[in-house]
Amino acid sequence: MGGDFGPCVTVPAALQALASNPALNIKLVGNPSDIQPHLNQCDSALLQRLQLIPAELMVANDAKPSQAIRNSRGTSMRIALELLKEGEAQACVSAGNTGALMGLAKMMLKPLDGIDRPALVTALPNQKGGKTLLLDLGANVECDSDMLVQFAVMGAVMAEEILQISNPRVALLNIGEEETKGLDNIQAAAAILREVQQINYIGYLEGNDLLTGETDVLVCDGFVGNVTLKTLEGVVRVFLSLLSSGKRKRLWWMKLISYWFKKSLSKRFGHLNPDRYNGACLLGLRSSVIKSHGAANQQAFTVAIEQAVQAVERQVPMQIAARLQAVLPKSE
Repeated sequence: MGGDFGPCVTVPAALQALASNPALNIKLVGNPSDIQPHLNQCDSALLQRLQLIPAELMVANDAKPSQAIRNSRGTSMRIALELLKEGEAQACVSAGNTGALMGLAKMMLKPLDGIDRPALVTALPNQKGGKTLLLDLGANVECDSDMLVQFAVMGAVMAEEILQISNPRVALLNIGEEETKGLDNIQAAAAILREVQQINYIGYLEGNDLLTGETDVLVCDGFVGNVTLKTLEGVVRVFLSLLSSGKRKRLWWMKLISYWFKKSLSKRFGHLNPDRYNGACLLGLRSSVIKSHGAANQQAFTVAIEQAVQAVERQVPMQIAARLQAVLPKSE
């Protein structure tokens, strides 16, 4: 029910995901009167793997997280998380209120042992043709050194299990590569990571290395990560817009260069489009929760569902728990 468009996007996306994955079963949680019209023309074979769970209430997109959590009983978001907690589902995907989803998920599902707070992570395309995980994207505005180390561990596990990268490189996002640069919490996290043999820590990287492929996992606090991601998305949109909306009187050779450059950029970084990398995993919980962009279209929300399937198949929470015990045994 959440996001900018609600069932007119999420329901067709669910049906698309079902059509592409015969092993998938989906529970749609929300107001039946809003959802059912989008199922009337559905293939009966798909309906056999889809269940409608009634929820008359929903968390407003603009509600304050604290207020939304207090008044969450009976909402589609809370009922979906309850299904996950009770073992009736293996993952939850939502395009709803981010703060409320993070708060409710932490309260109901509980963080893994050794994790102070969950972190939002997404995979970005890089210049070398691979992907780089960036976390945290906004779940935690302020982070101490222990939390940054925990993010590094979780990011490394996700890089191994989801991106299939052996011995992934882990870096801390900083204002310089020198060891003396950065805030105290970043320097303290670096000191810890340098001593952890199970993590392939490569040091500090600056923001201009985000898309170069110099690292597989880039760790930062939620404030920096959120600003970084949204700035990147904005720059790409503006740049592509400028290339496609030139003056009509532009010389033919300038148009040709513009076309070539745009095509080259799209080929290299076209999957930077939010539709193609939509879905941020909320890492550190005992179950898999995926946060979709609120403005996601059908294709983008389908991608978020596919991310949830991957997290379940690769048993990401279990793998993170095992790694935490090996890397940070004091957390037991």
